[in-house]
Order: sequence, then C-alpha cells, then structure tokens
Amino acid sequence: MQRIAAGEESAVAELYDRFGGLVFRVARQLLPTQPEAEDAVQEIFVRLWQTAERFDPQRAKLITWVMLIARRHLIDQLRRKSVRPKSTSMEQDALQSIPQGQQGAPEYQHEQATALQRCLADLPELQRVVIERSYLQGFTLREVSRQLDAPLGTVKSALSRGLQKLRDRSMTVEFQEWAAS
Repeated sequence: MQRIAAGEESAVAELYDRFGGLVFRVARQLLPTQPEAEDAVQEIFVRLWQTAERFDPQRAKLITWVMLIARRHLIDQLRRKSVRPKSTSMEQDALQSIPQGQQGAPEYQHEQATALQRCLADLPELQRVVIERSYLQGFTLREVSRQLDAPLGTVKSALSRGLQKLRDRSMTVEFQEWAAS
C-alpha cells in the first residue's frame, strides 16, 4: 500500500493479482449480476488506490483493509440501488466461494458445501443468524441488530464469537481471511 500511495503502478497490479479473485467472489455473492460484480471490483480497487496513504499496517493486516473497503463499498452499492442479494441456498453460497481452479471437482464442491453447512449448523442460533445475515445476505450489523431486536453490542459479540468458532473449525484459508475482515 505504501508503494501504491507513492504512485507505483505495478503495486496496484500486484494488489489486484493477490486479492482480485477474493473480492470478486464476495461481490458476486452480494450483487445480482456478474457485470455489476465486475464493475464493483473495479470501483473497489480504485478506492483502494485513492485511500492507499491511509492504510496503517500497525492497525490492520492488508487482507483486513482490502476486505473492509470492499465490504463497505458493496453495502453502499446495495443501499443505493435498494437491492438485496439474491436468495441462494447455503450450498450455492459455499460453491461460489470455491477457488476457481477447483470448481470442476464435484466431490470437492460437495465436501466444501457440506463442511460450511455443518459448521454453521453447529453454531448457536444467534451466532449463525448474525453470520448468515451479515456475510451471506449483506446486511450491516446495525440492520441485523434492528431485525433481531438485539443490542448492537450483542450482535457484534455474536459475530466475533461465531467467526472465531468457524476459524477454529479449520474452514478454508480464503473463508478465514474473508471472515476476518
């Protein structure tokens, strides 16, 4: 990010190569069409370029910064268009998160979808609902708080505990990085 802030074009390309696929998968889960997701990814990387000087490696990891900017942009976009993400089954959400090179292996897809469903099902109800609504349905924590008629602090704690339990259950590295943001 320091190199991007200094105007080094190759650094932007490196950032895109490193995180472009992950940002696209998240955008594709939240936005109704592939072209909208592609546009959103481009806008997110422009925003990352514009805010590069604000990144502080002492305060957050790079993946956290990238996914925070991406999540904020995507939520803003959903609000602007008054569009909610498409309703998909948990299995489809899991399949969309599979790295592109592995999508052709049906046994891998089924295994990942089953693992995600099992891990989410094992969580206490509040933690599961908060994760599903905030990450898979695109609601903000404040919106989830209102929907559940629960204090915002309770929702944040449930999200934190739920994500930690998912990490402890050894979900895929990409899901851990995505969820950590």
